[in-house]
Amino acid sequence: MVLYFSGTGNTQYIAKLIADGLNDECLDLFDRIRSNDKSPLYSEKTYIICTPIYVCKMPLFLIKYLKSIRFKGNNKVYFVFTSGGYCGSAKIQAKIFSIRKKLKCLGCAEFVMPRNYVANNMYSMDDEDVIRFKISNSTKKVKQVVENIKNEKKLKTRHVWLFEILIITPFAPLWTKYKLVAKDFYSTNECIGCRICEKVCPLNNIKIVDGKPLWGKSCTHCMACISKCPKNAIEYGNITEGKKRYLLKDYVNDKAM
Repeated sequence: MVLYFSGTGNTQYIAKLIADGLNDECLDLFDRIRSNDKSPLYSEKTYIICTPIYVCKMPLFLIKYLKSIRFKGNNKVYFVFTSGGYCGSAKIQAKIFSIRKKLKCLGCAEFVMPRNYVANNMYSMDDEDVIRFKISNSTKKVKQVVENIKNEKKLKTRHVWLFEILIITPFAPLWTKYKLVAKDFYSTNECIGCRICEKVCPLNNIKIVDGKPLWGKSCTHCMACISKCPKNAIEYGNITEGKKRYLLKDYVNDKAM
């Protein structure tokens, strides 16, 4: 069973390609997370958890949710990470999670995908050529990963150094708590009150009040609301002004999604 969460489509794309290659079930965790559905999962096949990387780790809200559910049936698991280029200590995080859940981790795969994090000034968004190059390379890589999973081979990723763990372990939760906040999100006069932003928020953090979105305090900066707004009517302070939003579906045909 292939499990995934995806904000703007990168992880969904890779998860579905892997599921298709394995002829396996592909489960979007979005609805389960939103409704806090903690019912057990059951799979006769190996579990494959596909996740984006936020702040050099798997998203804290996602790993918290996965810890809360039971994995029944097969006791083996692979992890698949999608990032803009650096997966930090997610590999170690995955191993620790597997031990605690009594699952046998068969390794991790990393896919470099286009950047979606428009609400920052530290990293520039990828240009069109880079976006298409990353998608093409990752699409080609899926075939080998699928073959390894079929044969239950160990997936190997780069070595994670101790200094990375020592830096990322305290840094990620602090950055998540104090920097991944929603207070600077707002809607412009272009907003038509379509409620899409409300519907795509995995943490139920957006409510429509008087026809306009109002953000609460729970935010993970998945970029779903700002990137999926059909009118580009959502901004994050002055950081996102004039910047193009990213969605994977703008670069692949519907069949691939």
